[in-house]
Amino acid sequence: MKKQIVYLTGFMGSGKSTIGPILANTIGYEFVDVDKQIETNERRVVNEIFSTDGEKYFREVEQGVLDDVSKLRWVVVSLGGGTVTRAENLQLVKNSGVLIYLKADPIQILQRLRYKTDRPLLKGKDGLPLNEEQMMERIRWMIHDRDRFYSQADVVVKTDDKKIGLTVDEIVKRIRNRIE
Repeated sequence: MKKQIVYLTGFMGSGKSTIGPILANTIGYEFVDVDKQIETNERRVVNEIFSTDGEKYFREVEQGVLDDVSKLRWVVVSLGGGTVTRAENLQLVKNSGVLIYLKADPIQILQRLRYKTDRPLLKGKDGLPLNEEQMMERIRWMIHDRDRFYSQADVVVKTDDKKIGLTVDEIVKRIRNRIE
């Protein structure tokens, strides 16, 4: 059965928010970023939601946004890096669309995120950014922990050292017969 939603999953820094709008434009779909939608609905940034209300609250809000998004048609959806780690979210995504895992090496992710300060899961318990060694350890651990969910994607595309246009072309080629 052909689907009308393309979901992008992968660890933070794997390219979901960058590739998503370009992919959507290429296939004639709209683009939705789940984290941006959460920020719009909550009227505050993800970082603030995590620090004020915690990850559990964030995941509940995320699930509500995902429920809404899953009813849309002809959209490319950038999921948060942890969205598919909840079994019910993964099932919803798999049932309602094509799931693409943008896979990036931990070293590449560190390069892309090294100076970002808006990633709550890459901070210490004190709220301060981790040093590079701690960040690499956290990235490796989280990817290892999440890989069992990510690997259930319909298509896996590596984003390491690849031009964005080539990545988009590869995705289009691999999903062409799966979408309307």
